[in-house]
Amino acid sequence: MVVLAVGLTAFGSGCGDGGDSGAEADGTEPLGIGNEVTVPIAAAMVTTVDPGEEPRSLLRPSYYNGTIQAVTLRTDHRIQQQIDSQQVRDFSSPALTIPMTATTDSGGVELTLGSVTTPDPALSEALTAADGTHAGFEMSELGGITALRLAPAPDTSNSARAALEQAFYQAVYRSVTFPDEPVGVGAVWRVQQTVGGGVDLDQVTTATLVARDGGRLSIRLDVTQTPKSNIWDLPNEAGTLDIEDYAMQGSGDITVDLGLPLPIAGSISIGGHQVYRDPRTSTVLRQAIETNVSWGG
Repeated sequence: MVVLAVGLTAFGSGCGDGGDSGAEADGTEPLGIGNEVTVPIAAAMVTTVDPGEEPRSLLRPSYYNGTIQAVTLRTDHRIQQQIDSQQVRDFSSPALTIPMTATTDSGGVELTLGSVTTPDPALSEALTAADGTHAGFEMSELGGITALRLAPAPDTSNSARAALEQAFYQAVYRSVTFPDEPVGVGAVWRVQQTVGGGVDLDQVTTATLVARDGGRLSIRLDVTQTPKSNIWDLPNEAGTLDIEDYAMQGSGDITVDLGLPLPIAGSISIGGHQVYRDPRTSTVLRQAIETNVSWGG
């Protein structure tokens, strides 16, 4: 059995898993080294469960081209892994704090990264060359992210680039899409989306509009992920693993200003456990995972 560790890099050479499952640890390099990479994000299907109280109105982003927002993204991805009765190993990714400036244009949102920090000394040194890295989101009229772009600064190392890719990919799948009908306080809607990777996941985010003050919305998010198959196709044609157990769920609260492109505050955590078995050897792999994404000033 290949040794597995945290992946989640959407741009990786076929080794990343789009959800919160693991990926092959060794020999991983980001795709398109030195170039801008664009990854399409699967379309989200939105269903209104409860339209909420009157008055109701359509929730739509209302920013103009050239709107500027300063915001900080923080991510933390923890993973512990055990193969059979071997010692539990920690493959957690270092936490990242990513200050950025978001500027809106006709194509979506352009992001210029400031000085990214992390408590990991080696990665911190690698990230010093990433200042000025650009990223971007293409957005739907309902506020959903339809594509993710990343253009690292020329001297960005592979390790720094992979860390940034992972952070943004986590953020994309913790975002919210608005319903296509008028809603009021107390409204509940469900966002269903396929998260692609070695294991395709059916992700369902249930959003509740807790409060509204003009264009400022307080939204509760509850997330569950379920594999679409009971088999994990390993990267680089390394075989398959049977998925024996997979439980991933989480929740959080975010604050959104309809006049700004990105959340202004809030956090969401998702975690759980996964159990895989190698059908050839009966070797069992267990993982415990927790991902935290937060936004703030």
